[in-house]
Amino acid sequence: MSYNWGPRYIVPSEVFKSYSGNVLLREELDEYLLHKELKELGLAGPIARITNPWYYRRRNTDTWIRVGVSENREENFPVRWDTTKLENGQYEVMGLMHVFVNKNGEEKAIARENVVEVTIEN
Repeated sequence: MSYNWGPRYIVPSEVFKSYSGNVLLREELDEYLLHKELKELGLAGPIARITNPWYYRRRNTDTWIRVGVSENREENFPVRWDTTKLENGQYEVMGLMHVFVNKNGEEKAIARENVVEVTIEN
């Protein structure tokens, strides 16, 4: 059984229908469900670190462009995305969260992605 521990995109505001300028991307995770999944996968152990690289792409394209990466769990893995140089239109934003665990002296990792559609209107 897979547990949906995250990542979950934190919407800056419910009234946002489009983004412009500098946008703060953030995601959260459910640590309880994360630990349950790690246990089920046979990877229970101390979490060494969690990283969350952020990517974007124009909708209906294949290649992702990296925005940045964060390991700041307390602030929900924030990365600033400067959209001012992008053409207006539909985009996708992906957070690709990696969890690194120490298991029997070896580092193991699991990852999950979260993709959301956004509109850029500069």
